[in-house]
Amino acid sequence: MLLALVRRYLRPYRWPVAAVLVLQTLSSLASLYLPTVNAAIIDDGVAAGDTALIFRLGMAMLAVTALQGIVAIGAVYFGSRTGMGFGRDLRSAMFGHVTSLSETETARFGAPSLLTRTTNDVRQIQVLVQMTATVLVTAPIMGLGGIAMAIHQDAGLAWLLAVSVPVLAVGNYLIVSRMLPIFRSMQQRIDAINRILREQLSGVRVVRAFGREPFEQQRFDAANHAVADATLFAGRWQALMLPVSTLTINISSVALIWFGGRLIDAGRMQVGSLIAFLSYFMQILMAVLMATLVLAILPRAAVCAERITEVLNTRAAISSPSSPRRPAGAMRGAVVLDEVEFSYPGAEQPVLQGISFAVRQGSTTAIVGGTGSGKSTLVSLVCRLYDVGAGAVRIDDIDVRDYDTEYLWSALGLVPHRGYLFSGTIADNLRYGKADATDDEMWDALRVAAAEDFVAAHPDGLGMSVAQGGINLSGGQRQRLAIARAVIRKPALYLFDDAFSALDTITEARIRGALRTASANATMIIVAQRISTVEQADQIIVVDGGRIVGSGRHDELLIRCPEYREFVDSQAFGAGIGGRR
Repeated sequence: MLLALVRRYLRPYRWPVAAVLVLQTLSSLASLYLPTVNAAIIDDGVAAGDTALIFRLGMAMLAVTALQGIVAIGAVYFGSRTGMGFGRDLRSAMFGHVTSLSETETARFGAPSLLTRTTNDVRQIQVLVQMTATVLVTAPIMGLGGIAMAIHQDAGLAWLLAVSVPVLAVGNYLIVSRMLPIFRSMQQRIDAINRILREQLSGVRVVRAFGREPFEQQRFDAANHAVADATLFAGRWQALMLPVSTLTINISSVALIWFGGRLIDAGRMQVGSLIAFLSYFMQILMAVLMATLVLAILPRAAVCAERITEVLNTRAAISSPSSPRRPAGAMRGAVVLDEVEFSYPGAEQPVLQGISFAVRQGSTTAIVGGTGSGKSTLVSLVCRLYDVGAGAVRIDDIDVRDYDTEYLWSALGLVPHRGYLFSGTIADNLRYGKADATDDEMWDALRVAAAEDFVAAHPDGLGMSVAQGGINLSGGQRQRLAIARAVIRKPALYLFDDAFSALDTITEARIRGALRTASANATMIIVAQRISTVEQADQIIVVDGGRIVGSGRHDELLIRCPEYREFVDSQAFGAGIGGRR
């Protein structure tokens, strides 16, 4: 998986990679040439007292060293550009794919895990690519070239290479093979700590309100210690690599000097040749060590590649068909649900069963029912956040599954119960509804949503700052801005999922009146819990236990639908209690 992923996203950087290969080759060849020149200076220049030769060879060494420095800088430059570009492209691909996933896939992975995979996991592979760009050519050329040059200096000491290199390679391989499952466990624990941290930050008010700070601190500490323990366990194995490598190199160097000294004493080897052989020997072992450093991060990168590939290979359940359909003209907003059934993944019972009703173009349909009856799920099926398990949802006589998803969503105005606002300004959030909206259009939308007053009262107006999630605004202000964001796109079909719950009845009535005027031809489906919200609807659908138990106008349902009558009476009873306080 790792190799396939790297090859796929390195393809656009073929020329920078080629430049790295060429420059690293030149740098490695220069490194291999220097010990031979140094040996010639000692054996032919110093030993013979030839100052001119020493000067010429010394200048040659300086020139080669300068060339090596220049090409090394170039290799680092192109290697860094390749690594940074690779990381950028892979993160972009992850983000683009994650945003295309449906609610089902997002819930399966979990937001914290997707966040970790898009940031931390990509960074681990990026580090591997950058290190590989440095070591990919250097280690093989230094290793194989060093062996050839060392044998050229004295073949009698080559047996030391045959012993030292395998010992170093096998020792580090055994360590690396132990680290792979450890890193896999560590990444899962990082997911867990991110999930807990996200929950605590998102629910900080609830945590404080219930005095659960000590409990949440214990949860975080447990997850934190789990990550620390896994990291320490991996670190212990990783820490063995340097001592094993250093011990092998030092013992080999001592053995080389010992046996080389005996050859010099016997007159079978010159001092310069021994120094050159020692230099090549160190280059060979350093090449193995460089490869070992890459191997040290390879297990973690391999695990990260598995996790990233798992996401990238996940096909979104909600996608556009190969041959999408659309109405002959503009979308009108007539909706039909035909024997719809739906179950959430892993649920034992369907959330919705046998749901059938029609919504005329330009009409208002309200959906009421108890908690967990499936009201919000109905809205999600209409806008195709989920696909039905059986039956069909049609808009303008076309199954929503046959629409191009972008076209479908662009024609809808969804206002969820928790209207999420993005960090930025009021104008930035309104432009989520219409990217090219003018100031006049934004003020008109704010006026319809009864949000004009508090925005105009702020010194920055449309430039008023909005924190992430709109936490610097009240619940009612957030809902009104979410309504304005839907209004500004002037959709054919509005979907209000309990979108008036944080508003007082006067503000709600004002918004509904403005909507009737501004969007007279638009179809509206409203999920609500208030009688004041639904009683003027053209059609009210009563849902109980995932089934429709009543449909009609307010007055009709009061007569023939016990569940609706109970719904109305419960609110009247609540209002009566409120009036006696």
